[in-house]
Amino acid sequence: QVQLVESGGGSVQAGGSLRLSCAASGRTFSTYHVGWFRQAAGKEREFVAVISWRGDSTHYQDSVKGRFTISRDHTKQTVYLQMNTLKPEDTAVYRCAAGPIFTVSAAQYTYWGQGTQVTVSS
Repeated sequence: QVQLVESGGGSVQAGGSLRLSCAASGRTFSTYHVGWFRQAAGKEREFVAVISWRGDSTHYQDSVKGRFTISRDHTKQTVYLQMNTLKPEDTAVYRCAAGPIFTVSAAQYTYWGQGTQVTVSS
């Protein structure tokens, strides 16, 4: 069993930065790929980024490429999402998820955190 807890959300102005953390408990976390997803009010959930269990492969949604960076620290059982040059359209609840498949599909992830709110004002 894996439990995920996100933190680091908040309110920032456009152009600002935030770093989200996804802290995990459970022995098997290090063997899972981890993705970040977000859902804005009234919109569908969308994929943001994913990192492989080794940390050597990443993939991003086109709209965040060059602005967001996903990374992981196995010693801390934590995955990070560094978000720079934030835009109002990045406003959403961000959730991390862990699963056995390196994928952009939310349905393939097994474990989910509760989410953290990110609000970007113009």
